[in-house]
Amino acid sequence: MDAYRVPAAVAQVEDVIRRSRFVTRVSRATSRAEAARFVQETRERVPGATHYCWAYNLGKPGSATLVGMSDAGEPHGTAGRPMLHVLLHSGVGEVAVVCARFYGGVKLGTGGLARAYAAGVKHALEECRTVERVERSAVVVAVAYEAVRRVDRVLEGFGATVSERIFGADVSYRILVPNHRMEDLGPAIAEVTAGRGRVAGKTPSSPWKKPYGNSTAGGSTQSARTSVSRVSRARSTTDSSSTASGSRTRRPTAQARRAEWEAIGGRDLPALR
Repeated sequence: MDAYRVPAAVAQVEDVIRRSRFVTRVSRATSRAEAARFVQETRERVPGATHYCWAYNLGKPGSATLVGMSDAGEPHGTAGRPMLHVLLHSGVGEVAVVCARFYGGVKLGTGGLARAYAAGVKHALEECRTVERVERSAVVVAVAYEAVRRVDRVLEGFGATVSERIFGADVSYRILVPNHRMEDLGPAIAEVTAGRGRVAGKTPSSPWKKPYGNSTAGGSTQSARTSVSRVSRARSTTDSSSTASGSRTRRPTAQARRAEWEAIGGRDLPALR
């Protein structure tokens, strides 16, 4: 599930059941600390209640990985558990709920309490405005300057959020892309950049190869010249060795063979005899 609903703002409702008053508040929470602050905020905004029962689901709708609940002094299992049950079946994620009960003098019984707390959560969720929460991945898109306008249109169509543009030899976008669109992003960028754009899950400072440009041409030329020079020196060493021995057969020395090997990019050369 890459997209789901989360609370957009705090919602508060009130229900009276057999003279007991239930004030239920619901809010978004993505951590235990946020949920705890919401419980404390409810205590301050709705003071004087007999019980402050609460429950939360910090993850996706229906996921029981990050959940919590409290009966807050009510009989065991009569408040927190029914509240959490409603949350997990609501289709809303990253949500916390607190129900402040003002005792009215009439006992509701365990079944009555469970139904009352569950009804309060349902009522609050019905009144709560929600927004879609989309899971995203951070990637980098590098393109040539002339492709920027076309790439901007592609990113807008993908619902991507641009967090930063870095201007250098090319333009690098640091973006957040909805997970369900990730597979299509690379081909779309390639299409509008004639195959020269690049999508990578790394920051611009990471060691990933640039997809285009001739900024390394000078370095390649210099490397080639160095290689030729090293080969020339190796051959010179071979010739000198042959002349000194007076032999017409020119057999390269181990040093010369190693130099030639390294000049063409060889590594881990075995011992030469």
